[in-house]
Amino acid sequence: QVQLVESGGGLVQAGGSLRLSCTTTERFFSSYAMGWFRQASGKEREFVAAISRSGMNIDYTDSVKERFTISRDNAKNTVYLQMNSLKPEDTAIYYCVQSLVMARVQNRVKYWGQGTQVTVSS
Repeated sequence: QVQLVESGGGLVQAGGSLRLSCTTTERFFSSYAMGWFRQASGKEREFVAAISRSGMNIDYTDSVKERFTISRDNAKNTVYLQMNSLKPEDTAIYYCVQSLVMARVQNRVKYWGQGTQVTVSS
């Protein structure tokens, strides 16, 4: 069973930055697309960002464009989410995901991380 472990969450003031990391035990990391979803309290889980196997293709939900950057290091089996200019509405549990292709929908996700809490205070 592949495990995805997120880190880097925490409490930050509005306008601040956080960098999430996700390391996977997947042996063939570069064969999978990676991404991030988030779920705010009382809301449905939503797509945040995705990156292709090579890193050449990237996709973001509109609300985080120009503020968040997804990247990956295939040598380290790690995907990152750099979050800048954070807003209170970014507060959520952030989940790292692994999929065969870039996934905007949950039913395309193969593996989920356990999630890391991001809280942005106003």
